Amino acid sequence: MPIHPETAIGAVHLTVANLDRSLRFYIDRLGFQLNSRQEGMASLGAGGHDLLVLYESPDAKAAPRTAGLYHFAILVPSRIDLARTLRQLAILRTPMQGFSDHLVSEAIYLADPDGNGIEVYRDRPRAEWPFVDGRLQMATDPLDVEQLLREADGDARRGADPSGAAPPSVVLPDGTRIGHVHLHVSFLEDTEEFYTRALGLDVMARYGGSATFMSAGGYHHHLAANTWAGVGAPQPPKGAIGLRHFELLVPDGAARDRAAESLQRAGVSTSSEDEALLVEDPSGHVIAVAPRPPIPLR
Repeated sequence: MPIHPETAIGAVHLTVANLDRSLRFYIDRLGFQLNSRQEGMASLGAGGHDLLVLYESPDAKAAPRTAGLYHFAILVPSRIDLARTLRQLAILRTPMQGFSDHLVSEAIYLADPDGNGIEVYRDRPRAEWPFVDGRLQMATDPLDVEQLLREADGDARRGADPSGAAPPSVVLPDGTRIGHVHLHVSFLEDTEEFYTRALGLDVMARYGGSATFMSAGGYHHHLAANTWAGVGAPQPPKGAIGLRHFELLVPDGAARDRAAESLQRAGVSTSSEDEALLVEDPSGHVIAVAPRPPIPLR
């Protein structure tokens, strides 16, 4: 039973060791806006619903070589937005881990202070996505970083304050959203089985025998999974740094109920919290299937 074609990723919920440190990073360097804060927890967005929810756990440790988050991906509306983000990161001397042209998108990679992986990217128009024999083609080609920075510098000069005042920090524009989530998993075969047969996503591409890219509605990918932490990688210890759960948003309650029926037919156990349907994939990642707007889980 295919999941609704308008399905998208909602908020990503992360455990961090120091909330103040994480907020400085996400607000000052990436341009998130603080939506709310309470004891030990904060939610961030870009002028709308929550995109990122952070939970502080001072004793939490990273758990390398386990299943968990590889990266979550911030999708900005346009190429100039990506260029502005790159310029801001460069000005603040933020360490970056890579730059890629994926044919369908252009991307910058970095990590937050706890090592949670982040991609910031912009999509090319769908009409420009390459297909060969009906199969979507993606690659990991070098990104033209110098051209992006030239575009950002030109944009900054056009918007310069005549008084010579320093330009404001970059703020993520309206329309920014979480485009996809990429996971370390234990085994690809049961991961694909779960996300396609039980949850109803489509496989869009594979990278050798070590990664798979899946989506709803023909998008290049809402969910990617790899075995780069090791085939058979164990689940992380409870409370470790990293992913707590992520939201998979469907248009309405009827679409959520259809997803629940598909999971039930596949023999997958679910639970619920408020309007969200909670389910675990074979590697222990928790997905909250919820109707829009995002339903905050506590």
